Amino acid sequence: MSVEVTRLPSGLTVASHAMDHLESAALGVWVGAGSRLESPAEHGISHLLEHMAFKGTARRSATDIAEEIEAVGGEVNAATSVETTSYYARILKPDAELAVDILSDILCNSAFDANELEREQHVIVQEIGASLDTPEDRVFDFLVEGAFPGQPLGRTILGTEETVRRTRPQHLSSYLDRNYHGPSMVLSAAGAVDHESLVRLAEDRFASLPSTPLAAPETARYVGGDLRERRKLMEAQILLGFEGLPYASEDFHAVQILASLLGGGMSSRLFQEVREKRGLCYSIYSFHWSFADTGLFGIHAATGAEDIDELMPVLTGELERASLDISEAEVARAKAQMRASLLMSLESPAARAGQLARQVLLFGRTIPVDELVAKIDAVDTVRLRELAGRIFTGSTPTLAAIGPIERLAHRDRIAERLGSPVAA
Repeated sequence: MSVEVTRLPSGLTVASHAMDHLESAALGVWVGAGSRLESPAEHGISHLLEHMAFKGTARRSATDIAEEIEAVGGEVNAATSVETTSYYARILKPDAELAVDILSDILCNSAFDANELEREQHVIVQEIGASLDTPEDRVFDFLVEGAFPGQPLGRTILGTEETVRRTRPQHLSSYLDRNYHGPSMVLSAAGAVDHESLVRLAEDRFASLPSTPLAAPETARYVGGDLRERRKLMEAQILLGFEGLPYASEDFHAVQILASLLGGGMSSRLFQEVREKRGLCYSIYSFHWSFADTGLFGIHAATGAEDIDELMPVLTGELERASLDISEAEVARAKAQMRASLLMSLESPAARAGQLARQVLLFGRTIPVDELVAKIDAVDTVRLRELAGRIFTGSTPTLAAIGPIERLAHRDRIAERLGSPVAA
């Protein structure tokens, strides 16, 4: 198995990991442009563009795109995030050229037909409505909005009905021309692939890409807030957040281990103390999201109204304890989980292709697995305790909640318990 990387004159990077024992391949184009690069008037356009890419090109109709890839037993899809958009395919070994041809066609030659746009806007408005009706999804929108208010990072990926409906074909073309440039794009593949063949295909199919680098996004400013909505529900959805760390932080692997240790599985502190010992909630877990220049550490709990009074002091107590008392056994378990997740991802062509693409976009290179494992192994209890104290007391918390939350304390009360800053 080998990883190869080639950078083309346009700035487009081709990265591949050949897995000779496989008969299938996953390949795609990852673009370093997501919802964070949108202006307020463009809110939701990254996601809308992802949908419209499959609605026809100068050479293919939407039906042609679907039929051509499925005629060889393949599949094609896309996804939009805060900082990236990906377009990817899963195909058999002989069909890599077809997949690259389709992906390059939808990215370089999309028609943006007005009638197709109107239909897809209606579909996305329904998607927005479904998210508003789903408290366990909507509460995450509250979290990022409260953490980064008035900023692209704090807006939803889907956009609003108003901003989606007023988008016109020329807006899509303008956004694509501004952000889909070679230096911010990676053609990544894993599985039954030949690197030199991919490079030749990329040179031919993506020759029209602009070679100018993208401007940096607006610098994120973590603020912290308290956003809540009372609804008549059986469970309250509660999120407690703190400012986290960017991808390039020297403590990136440590903060991922801290999140796993606190609430990453059935053996984690929060699951054992809050659910197993006290029965205060059905679901509880912690997570950490990194971005280019900041991050967000969060704890999610789903609980009944009658348990909120007891739940929050127990939760904050566990956060306080993490800065004082972390055992070697806990760290060993969390490291093992992270190490296993990393190594298991190597067995999935789709996961591996995405991993390589993200590494190139973030760090300008692919990172050897041995290097990643070494960074995980280097994390120790002293570093984790210091990091926990820094995160949970270093910034004003963000509280997001939906449901029967009449008894939920304000985030300033939670900040006082933790000794973290209280909002002015």
